[in-house]
Amino acid sequence: QVPLVESGGGLVQAGGSLRLSCAASGRTFGGYAMGWFRQAPGKEREFVAAIAWNNSRTHYADSVKGRFTISRDNAKNTMFLQMNNLKPEDTAVYYCAASPGSGSAYYYEYDFWGQGTQVTVSS
Repeated sequence: QVPLVESGGGLVQAGGSLRLSCAASGRTFGGYAMGWFRQAPGKEREFVAAIAWNNSRTHYADSVKGRFTISRDNAKNTMFLQMNNLKPEDTAVYYCAASPGSGSAYYYEYDFWGQGTQVTVSS
């Protein structure tokens, strides 16, 4: 198990922005894709975005495309989710995850998960 730690969540009003980060503890993830998923109370886990660590390919859920941007830093051991024009339906716990693959929308392809960070968007 490789711990992942999310940060940057909070409470914002609709139309506002937040920047989430995900840091790996004790190692780099140069060979891993990284993804963001979210889960609201009583709802299923939902894919948000993914990025390949060794290239810049990205993939977004249709619900966030054009509003959210996934990125990584040069060390390839941190990953970010810039969230703009937030909507109340974006309210959820956001989880980062790491996959030995190239990144997909399928949660079962990810081996490592963080504990989540709460994002709450008020109307």
